[in-house]
Amino acid sequence: MSKTETTEKSTREQTNGRKLVVENKVTLDGIFDKQAEWQMQFWEDPNELIRYSKGHNTQFDALLLGRVTYQGLAAVWPSMTDDVGYADWINSVPKHVASTSLDTDEMEWNARLITGNVTDKVAALKRQPGRDILMVGSGELLETLMQQDLVDEYRLMIHPVVQGSGKRLFEDANESTTMNLVDTETIGSGVVVLTYEPSKEEEDK
Repeated sequence: MSKTETTEKSTREQTNGRKLVVENKVTLDGIFDKQAEWQMQFWEDPNELIRYSKGHNTQFDALLLGRVTYQGLAAVWPSMTDDVGYADWINSVPKHVASTSLDTDEMEWNARLITGNVTDKVAALKRQPGRDILMVGSGELLETLMQQDLVDEYRLMIHPVVQGSGKRLFEDANESTTMNLVDTETIGSGVVVLTYEPSKEEEDK
């Protein structure tokens, strides 16, 4: 992406409101579920991942989650602490949960249920004032939002392992989407964070 295109992209984002950023840990063969089975071997210091995530505290003021991801995180994080403030952030930040099976009275961990048309509700959320919105996991929700061009940035944390089986990110994507690489970073023991944005051509379709 040229500097001119980057400037035009930034201007569009400011005009359209908050960015929706998807961040997911994946294997070399695209698996993103059952992360406890494969990710921690690449973090000699487990706190390094938390320190990497510290930037979320200032960039994001909302989490967008599907039901399975929400329930998994809510079962672990409320009792967690750390020395960089990430646990405080993730436990206090508002969560927006897309689900057709949960009820409003089941929501906890500072979460609210998205009901009705999820793409309309997420588009409205992006137009609200505030910092950017982070989404993790939530593969089915991701594919729904991709189809409506609601995702502004993809951060893929590529772990150097082939898992062989499991749920693949973008597994049910039904059309081609072209991305522009905008940043790379190596962390942990060989984990590469690749940051992509949808190309301008995709946005103009």
